[in-house]
Amino acid sequence: MATCVQYRLVVRDVSTLQILHLFTCLDQVSHMEWSSDSLFILCAMYKRGLVQVWSLEQPDWHCKIDEGSIGLVCSQWSADGRHILNTTEFHLRITVWSLSTKAVSYIKYPKDCPKGVDFSKDGRYMALAERRDCKDHVSVFVCNDWHLFRHFETETQDLAGLQWSPNGCVLAVWDSCLEYKVLLYSLDGRFLSTYSAFEWSLGIKSVCWSPSSQFLAIGSYDEKVRILNHITWKKITQFEHPVTIDNTKTVYKEVERRPPVGSDELSIHNSGIGSTLLNTQSKYEICPLPIQIPAVKPDPDRANPKIGVSALAFSSDSRYMATKNDNMASAVWVWNMQKLRLEAVLEQISSVHCFQWDPKRPRLALCTGNSKLYLWSPGGCVSVQVPTEGGFQVQSLFWHCSGESLILLGEEQLCLCYMDTDQCVHTERDGSDAVALNCP
Repeated sequence: MATCVQYRLVVRDVSTLQILHLFTCLDQVSHMEWSSDSLFILCAMYKRGLVQVWSLEQPDWHCKIDEGSIGLVCSQWSADGRHILNTTEFHLRITVWSLSTKAVSYIKYPKDCPKGVDFSKDGRYMALAERRDCKDHVSVFVCNDWHLFRHFETETQDLAGLQWSPNGCVLAVWDSCLEYKVLLYSLDGRFLSTYSAFEWSLGIKSVCWSPSSQFLAIGSYDEKVRILNHITWKKITQFEHPVTIDNTKTVYKEVERRPPVGSDELSIHNSGIGSTLLNTQSKYEICPLPIQIPAVKPDPDRANPKIGVSALAFSSDSRYMATKNDNMASAVWVWNMQKLRLEAVLEQISSVHCFQWDPKRPRLALCTGNSKLYLWSPGGCVSVQVPTEGGFQVQSLFWHCSGESLILLGEEQLCLCYMDTDQCVHTERDGSDAVALNCP
């Protein structure tokens, strides 16, 4: 586990939290990223146009890349973990630096868009969005020697993103929010299909492939998710996010309660180790149907309205999909992709900041900016208090690749959470896994 504090890079063992390496960078680190084989760590300092690379096998070895006066706005690893892609200011070009051969390659005309670069899952190809002569293009590069494999123009007004399917056979390209359009291309650049749900209204807000590559989920500003199949590329169903829910299996509602303060609690509190025990506790209750989900009506006169499906995520086995509708910010919707229906709704007290699936099991973790971790699985829901001092608030989280632990990130602290899969929490209609929290 790597963490950055200003200009220091600290590498710890995930199991013991013992410090293995301590590196000092030349300036405050803006971005940090592991190589795909976990042998190198990239540290980018955008203000100075610098990138430093550190080796875990050879701590004395290091690499420094200086982009000079042309500047630096983005730095990332290639899929092989031996090349670094640096994007210059104003997106004038992308420079590809090789750590093994010290060769340098340049790619012109990269487009400044939220999702303009994507690697196929096997790491063999890279797709790049480009803007030439006021038109959108896509270039496909072979990553072993960075030669151009295919180049084609796309029928988009303002390309907003692209993404490979997990099997690497199809490239999805979508337009900006001003036009609802998704285009699908084969690996060799052949046009396969296009999909447009409507016109003359705000369109696509999020796009996500299922791990099986069978489904392409498209979230839009009309508060719906449309699912395309991989055979005909037609819509097979759409999921809506109504204010009134009356047709789901379970609705879990978070309920707060304050523990009674007695002599035992006071003695613990006075000892200085139990301040978190006196925090407001919460649990989930199963609500009878129908139920109203709190919704906020956005201001139509303001830019970027808080409405529409902004977050989509599939479970690792493609059985479930989680969504968040921005004008119902306190709810997470879980859909059953085998039965194509709503499986559960989690209604939180506060707005949901982040959610992410366990990479190995159908288990969803989420946070709402407070001192609690929330977990959902097909067996039920659980709310866990993070045992830290000083009001630790979980702003975001992400899983370890094994699914046995996850990191909870606050503004100035982090907490490493270990999942105890051998035990189960037995509560009312609750079969979620137990959680052991360790806070360095």
